[in-house]
Amino acid sequence: MALRVAQVTVSTVEIDLRDKPADLVAASPKATVPVLCLGDGKILDESLDIVRWALAIRDPDDWARGWEDSAAMDLLARTDGDFKRWLDRYKYATRFPEDDAASARAAAFEVLIKPLSLLLQNKPFIGGETPMVQDVLIFPFVRQFAGVDPFWFKSKASQSVQHWLAFWVDSPLFKQIMLKSEPPTAC
Repeated sequence: MALRVAQVTVSTVEIDLRDKPADLVAASPKATVPVLCLGDGKILDESLDIVRWALAIRDPDDWARGWEDSAAMDLLARTDGDFKRWLDRYKYATRFPEDDAASARAAAFEVLIKPLSLLLQNKPFIGGETPMVQDVLIFPFVRQFAGVDPFWFKSKASQSVQHWLAFWVDSPLFKQIMLKSEPPTAC
């Protein structure tokens, strides 16, 4: 989404992580996604690095103001840390037989959804009246969480979180970037 907002033209490649192309492994030995191969040979293989790079080029909606918001940065750290850990144990419960899926769901809810609900209680976005970078970086994780059991999520998540999530899922920007591409090589 940041690449689109920054009007950076990229070629996207669908990757099956069970069958990683040699080009992906060569570009980024971590062999995880995303990977952005820049024209100068530089490789960005962390979402935050890609977003920072894109918004440094063009940021028409001032999303980057979020980098200075300590509460929003804390929420982002929770998302990429404890929440992601619990989300994986909830979403992919069969991969983590030592963890109970319901307990993982409850932990994920406590770590992110409750604090997000408090932040969105009296405003439409994490940063206030307009979106900022944390909205864009956090919502895909909340979308995944909600998608595991939509009925449970709808019954437990606050209306403010549900409206925030619906805004992003229904946004033209999200719909534009979610188009599937053909699965060729990585870079």
